[in-house]
Amino acid sequence: MRPAFEAGVALTRLDERVARSLVGQGWMERQNFADACASLWIDGELVHLEDLVLHDATRDIRTPTHELTIARDVLRTRRRIAGQSPDWALSTDGIRSLRKTAEITTADTEEATTADAIWLAVASDPEGEGDDADDVENLPGVDYAAIDAVLARSNAAIANATSPGRGGGAEKDPMIYDLDWDEDSRLDEWRGVLRQAENLPAVLQAIVALVAWNEFSVLQHAPWLSRLFAASILRQAGITSGAHLAALNLGLKTIPVNRRRHRDRETRLLAIAHGFLAAAEIGLKEHDRLALAKTMMDRKLEGRRTSSKLPELVELVLARPLVSAGMVAKALDVTPQAARRIVLELGLREMTGRGRFRAWGII
Repeated sequence: MRPAFEAGVALTRLDERVARSLVGQGWMERQNFADACASLWIDGELVHLEDLVLHDATRDIRTPTHELTIARDVLRTRRRIAGQSPDWALSTDGIRSLRKTAEITTADTEEATTADAIWLAVASDPEGEGDDADDVENLPGVDYAAIDAVLARSNAAIANATSPGRGGGAEKDPMIYDLDWDEDSRLDEWRGVLRQAENLPAVLQAIVALVAWNEFSVLQHAPWLSRLFAASILRQAGITSGAHLAALNLGLKTIPVNRRRHRDRETRLLAIAHGFLAAAEIGLKEHDRLALAKTMMDRKLEGRRTSSKLPELVELVLARPLVSAGMVAKALDVTPQAARRIVLELGLREMTGRGRFRAWGII
């Protein structure tokens, strides 16, 4: 009980600081990206933060991997939950909707379409940061027939995925799904555990819910959804408020896997409680670092003209772990050359160490 209460106090303190902070919105958006990458790490996959940011902005520098697509699904789901009422995610409609999102592969096909088109556009730009990276129609050497073929295949896959029956058909593919895996029954068992734990303190409810989900293995292909449900329990109880959805994956990532999956149930519960506490501590440190960075950048804005684009750039870099010239050009409505110039003027650090497809961040 003591680690659970300590985690609750730390998460509440973090939420109060973020709610009154000038960098609160940017901090939450950064946490979304970092938590999505940490979620894949916990499930045994590696997704680079840089790739996820560029993929989310449709500025991919390579064809997206399956793991990157899943990370984007986690990111979208976090944003979706944060944009709904606190009790939505755990409601019947919320669980049904989120479960459907986790199972149907429309996101995969849509992302593949976008990625192929963007990849063709980027491949035709020798510098990786052309003046009109978004204007695919004006790019020389692009095979438009290939793009049309990709769109046709994607539309067919989307139509199949959204047809009656989960997974796009009356029967699931036995090569992908275990046909004896009764997800509905497992989900009912998990919800029964939630009802039994409803009188426990909020943090302990979230811990029990997360352990129970892992024990029941409710969904075959979406273990990451359990951590978002745990964060939703905290939000519903008021431990976190507003659009703040706790980045629990960042804390759980610091706990050794042999503790998180220990045979002893009490050891697993304590490990998750310590993970929640670590998530709050990491969040506080990241917030203080971001607030300090904003203070330093605001000093560079003194004496600037009112038409300067630097204030908008400051807001952009506070809300993204890194930015590319294309992202800056699109957000500020300037040319890529002007974007690179004002990035250097603000003194951002180049994060990739590359000559092409460069990206910049605060530190």
